[in-house]
Amino acid sequence: MTETGGERKIRVMVVDDHPMWRDAVERDLQDAGFDVVGVAADGHQAIARFPAVRPDVVVLDLQIPGPGGVEVTADVLTKDPSARVLILSASGEQADVLAAVKAGATGYLVKSAQRSELVDAVRRVAQGDTVFTPGLAGLVLGEFRRMADAPPEEETPSDGLTERETEILKMVAKGMSYKQIAERLVISHRTVQNHVQNTLRKLQMHNRVELTRYAIERGLDDDES
Repeated sequence: MTETGGERKIRVMVVDDHPMWRDAVERDLQDAGFDVVGVAADGHQAIARFPAVRPDVVVLDLQIPGPGGVEVTADVLTKDPSARVLILSASGEQADVLAAVKAGATGYLVKSAQRSELVDAVRRVAQGDTVFTPGLAGLVLGEFRRMADAPPEEETPSDGLTERETEILKMVAKGMSYKQIAERLVISHRTVQNHVQNTLRKLQMHNRVELTRYAIERGLDDDES
C-alpha cells in the first residue's frame, strides 16, 4: 500500500466542499505519488462514492454539507473497517477533535499544516499510525484517560497477547509513533506494524485509536517498565 518500491500506490479520497482547496489537496497528493481515486464535495457524495473507489485513506473535512465529517467517518468505517480517515479541518476545537476520534478517525490535521505535513500524515495513517497536529495528541490521550476513570463497561479479555505485543501496546498507550517504538526496541517499523496488527486481530479491534483507548483503560500507559 506504499507509493514506492513497486507496490500499488496508496489510494486516497478527498472530501471538501471548497473546490479550490479540494483541488489543491488533490494535486498535492498526486504530485507526492498517491493515487487519488475519488473526490466529493459533501457528505452524501462521500458516502455514495466510497464503496466504488475503496480508498485506503479518506482525507476529510469536518464542516461539509449533508452528513458532516463525523457522520461520514462512522459510515465509511462501518462499510470498511480497514480504511483510515484523516481529518483535515479548519477547526482545532476540542469538541471537534474528540468527536472525530471517537467516530474512528486515526488522524487530525488543521488546515494550516504544511504540504509536507499532509503528505507525511497520509502516508503514516495508511500504515496504521495515528497522526495529530502538535498539541492535539495530548488532548486525545487526556480524554481517553478521563474516560478510563469512569466506571468500566464490559471488560475485553487480553489473553493471547505475547510479551512483545504487550510491550508495544504499552508504548502505543503512551502516544508513541511506530517509528519511535521501532527505535526504542531496535526493531523494524514493519515488525512494529505486524505486532500491532496481530494485537488488533486478537482483541477484535479495527484501528490504533481503539487500541489506545483499550490500553489506557487498563492503565498500561502508566506502566514504567
